[in-house]
Amino acid sequence: MNTLKSRTNGYNTRIILSSRAQRYSQIRRARCYATTAAIEGDNAPLPAGGELPGIATSKLLRTTRETALNTPGLSWADDGSISTADGGRDTRKMNMYQAVRDALGTALAKDDNAVVFGEDVAFGGVFRCTMGLAQEYGKERVFNTPLTEQGIVGFGIGLAAMGHTPIAEIQFSDYIYPAFDQIVNEAAKYRYRSGGQFNAGGLTIRTPSMSVGHGGLYHSQSPEGFFLGASGIKIVVPRSPIQAKGLLLASIRDPNPVIFMEPKILYRSSVEQVPISDFTLPLSKIETLVPGSDLTLLTYGTPLYTCETALSMLSSPPPSLDNDTIVPKDVRKAKIELIDLRTILPWDVEGVVESVNRTGRLVIVHEAGQIGGVGAEIAAEIQKRCFLRLEAPVKRVCGWDTPVGLQYEKFYIPDAIRVMDAIVETLKF
Repeated sequence: MNTLKSRTNGYNTRIILSSRAQRYSQIRRARCYATTAAIEGDNAPLPAGGELPGIATSKLLRTTRETALNTPGLSWADDGSISTADGGRDTRKMNMYQAVRDALGTALAKDDNAVVFGEDVAFGGVFRCTMGLAQEYGKERVFNTPLTEQGIVGFGIGLAAMGHTPIAEIQFSDYIYPAFDQIVNEAAKYRYRSGGQFNAGGLTIRTPSMSVGHGGLYHSQSPEGFFLGASGIKIVVPRSPIQAKGLLLASIRDPNPVIFMEPKILYRSSVEQVPISDFTLPLSKIETLVPGSDLTLLTYGTPLYTCETALSMLSSPPPSLDNDTIVPKDVRKAKIELIDLRTILPWDVEGVVESVNRTGRLVIVHEAGQIGGVGAEIAAEIQKRCFLRLEAPVKRVCGWDTPVGLQYEKFYIPDAIRVMDAIVETLKF
């Protein structure tokens, strides 16, 4: 569609707007039936696994030893070598909370100065990520704290300044705000403030984040955007067990304080073959999960699986969406590049720019609200650096700028239809 011409003629504009409104109306109706295999007059039963890919069946997960050992950027800690499938290393089936627990155990075993603490961690934590660590490494190194997020982080800063490796847990990221001053004014600035004499670089703050579908306003927030202006810290969000172990160990050993946000719905739903050996994955480096040439789809954490579903719906729409108005046939063969951002701060500017310069289009997806979110910063930077290569405006698909609802949380979270619609709109611009 030549939008410049259409905007010069009121009659054509009305036709375009009417067509768009009709399409949105059909999309809203389709959303109600998107999980149903049958359309009117067709009573075919649903396939046993459902029509669309989900986390359990995701192709983004590495479920064999060979694919696990071929994880891009995986570096063995014992010799610094890059992983290969024939390296003689073993893997074990783990979900994400088990991989986090494995990483914490590795850190405690390899670093005598490492300590793990937070609310209920000695009992295993509410998500069981520290299960058995107190018994294995002693209550002096794995211990509970009072219910004081500010105190937990402040204590961690002091430990880090004295040369220890504190791994603090904030039980839910929704409750990280009392520690905001300690993180932003102390941990992030300590090295600069002391002229390099002291630092809090050994501090890692783990916290469960993102939605679960029923957490409401105090257990489903995604607060990563609030820390974007805090120069001196890093923010990391893993998508799977392998990523959780490798990125967490890299965060613990990084010379800067790191906030490590773990998507809580993935603790049990994401399962992979995870290397048993000690390894790290690179921080501030994107990973291209699906290569493409027509559009870059950028996200992190749980929405990666939503985006995978959206790409499936785009290429092979289910019966309820198999309509040329909703999914035009000329976009169904589009080659979409799916990228996992992984490190939110500092993010991989060069990697994203390279992708967008090739594809000419960018859609950003995250669960946090749109205003002041991660997508706003990325969109502004890409608009500046890739302006002459862009074929369409940068599009954002985010949570709504409201508290996460006590009911109907699913309507707050960006779903596959919203993502697919943003892709179609961007491709047809």
